[in-house]
Amino acid sequence: MANELGKVLPVSVEDEMQRAYIDYSMSVIIGRALPDVRDGLKPGNRRILFAMRQLGLAPNRAFTKSAKVVGEVIGNYHPHGDAAVYDTLVRMAQDFSLRYLLVDGQGNFGSIDGDPPAAYRYTECRLTAAAEEMLADIDRDTVDHVPNFNEEREEPTVLPSRIPNLLANGSTGIAVGMATNIPPHNLGELVDGLIHLIDHPGASVEQLMRFIKGPDFPTGGIICGTSPILQAYRTGRGLLRVRGRAEIEEGKGGREMILITEIPYGLSKAALIEKMAELVRAKRIDGISDLRDESDKDGMRIVIELRRDAIAKVVLNQLYKHTQLEATFGAILLAIDHGRPRTLSLKELMSCYVEHRREVIVRRTQFDLARAEARAHILEGLRIALDNLDEVVRTIREASDRDGARAQLMARFELSEAQADAILDMRLYQLTGLERGKIEEEYRQVLAQIEDLRAILASEQRILDLIKAELAEVKEKYGDARRTQIVPEAGEIQIEDLIANEGCIITVTHAGYVKRTPVSIYRTQRRGGRGITGWGTKSEDFVEYAIGASTHDALLFFTTSGKVYCANVYEIPEGSRTARGKAIVNLLEVPREDSLAAMIRIEDFDPDLFLVMVTRRGMIKKTPLSEYRNVHRGGIIAINILDGDELLDVRLTRGEDEIVLATRQGLAIRFPEANVRPMGRATQGVRGIDLQQDDTVVSMAVVDPDATLLTVCAKGYGKRSAFEEYRSQHRGGKGLINIRTSERNGEVVAALVVRDGDELMLITSQGMMVRFRVDENLRVIGRATQGVRLINLREGDAVVACIPVVAGERDEEGEDGAETIAGDAGLPEEPEAPQDEIEPSDPDGPAAEE
Repeated sequence: MANELGKVLPVSVEDEMQRAYIDYSMSVIIGRALPDVRDGLKPGNRRILFAMRQLGLAPNRAFTKSAKVVGEVIGNYHPHGDAAVYDTLVRMAQDFSLRYLLVDGQGNFGSIDGDPPAAYRYTECRLTAAAEEMLADIDRDTVDHVPNFNEEREEPTVLPSRIPNLLANGSTGIAVGMATNIPPHNLGELVDGLIHLIDHPGASVEQLMRFIKGPDFPTGGIICGTSPILQAYRTGRGLLRVRGRAEIEEGKGGREMILITEIPYGLSKAALIEKMAELVRAKRIDGISDLRDESDKDGMRIVIELRRDAIAKVVLNQLYKHTQLEATFGAILLAIDHGRPRTLSLKELMSCYVEHRREVIVRRTQFDLARAEARAHILEGLRIALDNLDEVVRTIREASDRDGARAQLMARFELSEAQADAILDMRLYQLTGLERGKIEEEYRQVLAQIEDLRAILASEQRILDLIKAELAEVKEKYGDARRTQIVPEAGEIQIEDLIANEGCIITVTHAGYVKRTPVSIYRTQRRGGRGITGWGTKSEDFVEYAIGASTHDALLFFTTSGKVYCANVYEIPEGSRTARGKAIVNLLEVPREDSLAAMIRIEDFDPDLFLVMVTRRGMIKKTPLSEYRNVHRGGIIAINILDGDELLDVRLTRGEDEIVLATRQGLAIRFPEANVRPMGRATQGVRGIDLQQDDTVVSMAVVDPDATLLTVCAKGYGKRSAFEEYRSQHRGGKGLINIRTSERNGEVVAALVVRDGDELMLITSQGMMVRFRVDENLRVIGRATQGVRLINLREGDAVVACIPVVAGERDEEGEDGAETIAGDAGLPEEPEAPQDEIEPSDPDGPAAEE
């Protein structure tokens, strides 16, 4: 071996081979076979997309020959064989290879049957819209560029990648001593998971899997088992069992046939059919009479006709066993991270992408800021020139040449060289009044832009918000439905699957005892009835909260201190009608000094829904429901409560509803939910109603134009009125009269939305319950009235709650022999003339305490 001085040095052949092989293997690993964790591309893919951009092959431009792209790539960026480059380009244009195409191909780019593509002189291509997202902002110094192989031009080391391409499209590669096999995923699920990870950096893989269910292959299919997916996401390695989608149908003459409409990812359809035919000829699979491919442009359709005596299930299981109709996908989440190959978990892959996007946005903002500051500097010079126009013109006219004029302007007006050049480049029309006004307006806009860009760089939350906004935009543009179904295997059945989905009543006493009771045990009665015993309580205890739910729902428990806890309905211990129940502190980690304020039934944590909260002192707050998806056993903060106040009620809304707040002294205010802007969890909210002295809020309701508002008082009286009776006001006003409180009625206990056909349950402090249908027992009357008797109370008893119940089987009166005492079912409704409305002190409402 000769060194740089020309001397020959003895070298061990073994050492030299080892060094050379390590250099070669690292070159293959870094430079050819493995994707970068940030943009999910190998160097070959990245160079093809960049070269196509440099050629101007945008989605709205004409197609160009693939040969031209291949020549551009190998001539300027990728000095390897043209076959390798063209094969890479072809794969990015195959809808059965990539979940989200990066190349829009025209011509024969191969088929799922294994047919090869046409030669590159026959096909044409251009970038897709998704590929443009991968390249977005690349000219704004968002990524590093390095010289190409002959140092004649530069190429990017990574793409900005607004799309999480590594997980969206997956990647496959074999390097030296290592390999990667990352499955594709659904973009909509990925975006939801990334946004959740940004909001909750401590989220576990299991929590992320609530959004990202598993791989989503472009060819569909069925993944059998969720445990292997969790294993792969936790460790970076796992074996996924994937089946084609096959259905058994009845054909002509009563014979059964198997229809295959989807096959496992990466499998050739022609090879699958050939293998099936081979097994039939070899009599390893018996019962098949005909096998044909009826696939067309509308989709795949492989028809397997069976003999009369064949059992379709048996034949299908034989196909799963002996053919690739059931295949194993070996997931290996290996990628290049900071120049080194690493096997990463799902969370690590997502975190790397978020960090990449954070760096891109910071660099983009710095670039825009520098450009805006440079423009502001020029505009400042132009403003100086316009303010001293005569002297500037005289200075230029007296100068012998441009350099002399520049020097004199710089000296006379303390200008920079760039400002002086801009003044010298001004055209005469820019001296008009209109053009001068444009310069002033542009200067103001540039200063505002500079302020905003500096605010972004100074705020980590602003940067994260930009990442989330751009991800949401990508989801809106390119998100689609999941194609691959995920089914649990035996032993992976969720506990919910073993529990009957049935209606129940969840009740909590003032002393903190909770139980779940089937709704069917409460029979329907007429209003005014005495009711049946619904709770066995101690003499000093009474039922305080109740809600109708299904055993498959989740419950959010909100406490008066502003915290929220979560439990599944089926976890609530079931009890008989007269049982006390179980102490809630044994179910949730609620401090004994805290008490329950509201229970909310949740079917799923829809990101388009909101939780609206109100306190007794009239403060109101709105927060997206998704903020409460991950509530741990110890609870989390739901709302910040001011001293002397407490959380009263919580409602689930759509973000565009109207809210009614009802007070203890019989007032109510109605206002649009849009008047309350969405806030984070740990905030206190804004003023909802201006309360009179000694008054408090007792209920919150969401307006339903097709329903009515039922108001219930402590002494068993109540009424329902149309929402038209309550005109909409501004948030923070004093409200209108809702019901006349008196010695006869007592103070207001609850106000809730009801429809004809709804069933309600009144609960008293002594544990009595009465259930009745709204439309059969209570007609609609005016707003400012006293109402009618709803329940005949014992002495010393009082109504403490009124709740809607899940519709159940109506029992015949007296069927179970429970206590039933006929009440005053025919009492007159005693309407009274409305009194004057109480107007807000300010037509626009008092200033909200934001």
